[in-house]
Amino acid sequence: MKNLLLLIALTFLTFNINAQTKIYKERSSSFTDVLYTIKEDKVYRGNSTSFTDIQYTFTGNKVYKDRSTSFTDILYTIKDNKVYRGNSTSFTNVLYTISNGKVYKGDSRSFTDCLLTIQDNKVYHGDSTSFTNVLASCDQEVDIALLAILFGPY
Repeated sequence: MKNLLLLIALTFLTFNINAQTKIYKERSSSFTDVLYTIKEDKVYRGNSTSFTDIQYTFTGNKVYKDRSTSFTDILYTIKDNKVYRGNSTSFTNVLYTISNGKVYKGDSRSFTDCLLTIQDNKVYHGDSTSFTNVLASCDQEVDIALLAILFGPY
């Protein structure tokens, strides 16, 4: 019995260590339509996990360019449901505000400034959940701030 429990635990850990999240184009789930692959602290272009295809590295509340974790390569800072440009947390550098599954432009929460809606692992354009407005589908839950960075205009 102990061996069986140990085997189950190791199998579970192995799957979690190798876990990847795929983000697909629109409503697809085809491997040919993978826009991004997220593995550990990296976002890769397409269906790849090659170091040459790393688009972003994220640690803590910082998102860095490519494979870097250098202070000079910070592209975004995430804090208090806001995404800021660079290493700033100044109100003048707010790119996105996140509230109730929606991503808004700047420091706004007005429906007219809604850029994205995230619901049921899908990313929708604007303040809509219509199937015609699906930009992307995720095979697992993804942090909304990261989706804002991937699909927002900035």
